[in-house]
Amino acid sequence: MADTRAGLLDALLDANPVVPVVVVDDPDDAVPAGRALLAGGIRCAEVTFRTPAADRVIAAMSSVEGLTVGAGTVLDADQARLAIDCGARFLVSPGFSDPVADVSEASGVPFLPGGATPTDVIRILERGLSTVKFFPAEAMGGLPVLTAFAGPFPQVSFVPTGGIGPGSAAEWLAAPFVRSVGGSWMISRADVRNREWARITRLSADAVRLARASRRVEGAAGAQPAGEER
Repeated sequence: MADTRAGLLDALLDANPVVPVVVVDDPDDAVPAGRALLAGGIRCAEVTFRTPAADRVIAAMSSVEGLTVGAGTVLDADQARLAIDCGARFLVSPGFSDPVADVSEASGVPFLPGGATPTDVIRILERGLSTVKFFPAEAMGGLPVLTAFAGPFPQVSFVPTGGIGPGSAAEWLAAPFVRSVGGSWMISRADVRNREWARITRLSADAVRLARASRRVEGAAGAQPAGEER
């Protein structure tokens, strides 16, 4: 059977040029947080394994119709399998892990590995993957470094994450080798804790407008990725 993971990931990122990185402490907040993102036009969420409740948050948020939920900060195979069992539709890691890549291959669930050096990118390419999370983006030198990477790696698309906000996202998105950007400015951990759903919706809508203006593609952030009917 053909490996469809790359196509699924490409479709997801093309439809969502801004990928929110979500930290939720209380599973009871997962559904309203997901609905707040969706109301602002964002149709995916990377729920990080940074809290003890992450698996339950993934499971709950996955019930929000129209929202594609993935797992972030996936560090090992056990976390990858748990995330998939809870409904995660994609896996994201701050670095590269062969065991996580193995789980991705066995399950057919797309994997977005992190890389911050040319060696990282080569290892990722050797596993047949060509989309890389550049992390931590600003701390590693920002757009000038990623521009330098684009020369020797023209076949690679990047998803810069880390330190990116509304003041810098447009510049990143304008780069032809950037597929999407990740960030938490539209859904901070504090806003979730304080249940500031209207604020999350407003910031999400602002992020979608920014992405559309940067890409000059009307409606791109609201499109449903192929094969991702919920």
